[in-house]
Amino acid sequence: MARAYIGTSGWVYAGWREHLYADAPLRRWLEIASRTFDALEINGSFYTQIKPATYERWRAESPASFKFAVKGHRFLTHYKLLMDCEHSVALLREQASGLGDKLAAVVWQMPSRFAINVPRLAAFVRALAGWPETRHAFELRHRSWFVPEVAAVLSDANMAVCMGDAPDFPMWREVTTDLVYVRLHGHTRKYASSYSVRNLERWADDARRWVAEGRDVHIYFDNDAEGHAVHNALTLRALVDGSPPPARRELTYSKHRASGSGRAAPSRRRSAARRAPTWNGRRSTART
Repeated sequence: MARAYIGTSGWVYAGWREHLYADAPLRRWLEIASRTFDALEINGSFYTQIKPATYERWRAESPASFKFAVKGHRFLTHYKLLMDCEHSVALLREQASGLGDKLAAVVWQMPSRFAINVPRLAAFVRALAGWPETRHAFELRHRSWFVPEVAAVLSDANMAVCMGDAPDFPMWREVTTDLVYVRLHGHTRKYASSYSVRNLERWADDARRWVAEGRDVHIYFDNDAEGHAVHNALTLRALVDGSPPPARRELTYSKHRASGSGRAAPSRRRSAARRAPTWNGRRSTART
């Protein structure tokens, strides 16, 4: 059955202690986050290669019904600009295979200055045909892509448009398949502003409609500063479920281990500094 998965983009943010982790050790943060949210977007995969063993560990530490989304490496999107990517796609596929059936989707973020190039998109989509065991979504940040021809390429390949909300690039609310992927970066201040309840109510209405249409919905909050992503995600989850939005409050961490199915209480914060681009670089939690 179709359902909505709501979570955050990344989970390793030191500032989230006052919102989610309290005094829990870093090694338990995924355990807590994966029992607080339905899914998490792995952001570090955009900046560096992550070892298969790390993906395997994340799979083991999360509940059985939990899902991950992986952000495609910027080497393919920002440096190769979708050209000659078959080998790199195969490499990322091999690494992320450690997530098994918990890998729900891969999101490919395009540079904001990268204007429409349908032949290049079509070639990249063909390369992704070699990774059929997961779904794919494209966050297109230049308005020139927002045309029926691009929608047709993605629809024919059963791939999704990623609806990205931010103050410095446009959002394409196009639905091309039975997957809807949404990234909420902060409506007025990128990575920093909180979403109002009224705004979240509109996203909740959309999510319920898409699920009723038989589409899986993934919504990830990337406004990690000041703990907004944690609280916005929990509020949206409640609104989609028809529950009262939770009050924002500071948490006290429990020394007892969370159960495999229960959700923890809210919490969170902001990410680490940005590193220079490299496909072989070390892991970074920074993001764009």
